[in-house]
Amino acid sequence: MVASVGSQLTVVAVGYQTYRLTGSTAMVGLVSLGQLVPLLAGSVLGGPAVDAWDRRKVMLVTQVLLAAGCAGLAINAMLGHPLLWPMFVCTAESAAFQSVDWAARRASLRRLVPPADLAAALSVQSAGFQATLVIGPAAAGVLIAHAGFALVYWLNVASFGVAFITVARLPALRPAGGGERAGLASLIGGVRYLRSSRPLAGAFLIDLGAMVFGMPRALFPALAATVYHGGATTVGYLNAAPGLGALIGSLLTGHVGRVRRVGRAVAFCVVAWGLAITGFGLVSWLPAALALLVLAGAADVVSSVFRMIIVQQSTPDALQGRVNSLVFAGLTGGPRLGDAESGLVADVAGPQAAAWSGGLLSVATAVVTCWAIPQFWRYQSAVAAGPAGHAGQAAAQRGWPVAGAAGRDASVTGQGAGGGVS
Repeated sequence: MVASVGSQLTVVAVGYQTYRLTGSTAMVGLVSLGQLVPLLAGSVLGGPAVDAWDRRKVMLVTQVLLAAGCAGLAINAMLGHPLLWPMFVCTAESAAFQSVDWAARRASLRRLVPPADLAAALSVQSAGFQATLVIGPAAAGVLIAHAGFALVYWLNVASFGVAFITVARLPALRPAGGGERAGLASLIGGVRYLRSSRPLAGAFLIDLGAMVFGMPRALFPALAATVYHGGATTVGYLNAAPGLGALIGSLLTGHVGRVRRVGRAVAFCVVAWGLAITGFGLVSWLPAALALLVLAGAADVVSSVFRMIIVQQSTPDALQGRVNSLVFAGLTGGPRLGDAESGLVADVAGPQAAAWSGGLLSVATAVVTCWAIPQFWRYQSAVAAGPAGHAGQAAAQRGWPVAGAAGRDASVTGQGAGGGVS
């Protein structure tokens, strides 16, 4: 959480400093776009590394490399005349290793948390992350106004220092079986597993469809001006509403571990997201539009927790890094494709039509996914499927540490096959 707050400080500072240096919103967009290729490359290439080496060591290295990118931004901000090119280079470097760090964290979760508590742990992570999306940007504005850009970047460097210390206190987190050598064959193995695991493929496709077709954020400026007759403040409200819904939804996910039919839960949440976006595209009253965006954000974050339960339960420990890195690529690439899709449709049919049609396509994608991949629709949580004994048996069959004293002790000490009892 500390590192995430620091990262949010930097996100705001980079955009604002770039605009101050150039006076161009297009340049701000280019700095953001320049992070996409390193982000996707890090997602794809970092997965095999996470499954080859001790994940604790991978996270230690990524904290140092992420801090180095922020330090470059801080040094540039301290110059009498800050340069533009470090905004591109330093943010691209950070984006590449951010994806590796994310995959390593997700791959480590199942080794640190008993299966019965996995859903709760994912809920805590989700709530913490959503809180940082509120705290970080708000604090960034105050800090930049009173202390300047350099302090904000140095605070992010310090936040990675805190993360380094907490990661250093973890036990060894070697992949099950000692790890697979990083390389093209390892990467291909991860892609093949994602395609062959029907519940996993369903979770990936249903989310990708919702993000590509139903993500309306590129439409907010046009809708604010033409439908709601507002300006920058209205755009801010539209952007903040899904985040508020996500924060509220994340605080209500504590009981997701009791849900048995996880595949259906994901489908229902995605349909709720799509219907909320459809309604958003049809209304012309701003309060109603904001309420629908809040509902969409809440449905999305609950869906994400259920999807991560499927990822964690259906992926063997030895493949966690590669699968999570591919999931991260979808999480980051999907919304950007969605921006392009909604923008093109808006140019042809108008922003409202782009919004409601995208919502309907999200619903259609969810229905088609559940029809084409019935294993996803029927997927049940191993832990919630029955009594503790049945849950432990299912956990063993899926290759994750079995809950109970023996499982906890083995996971904490890092002993046993891959650091846990399988």
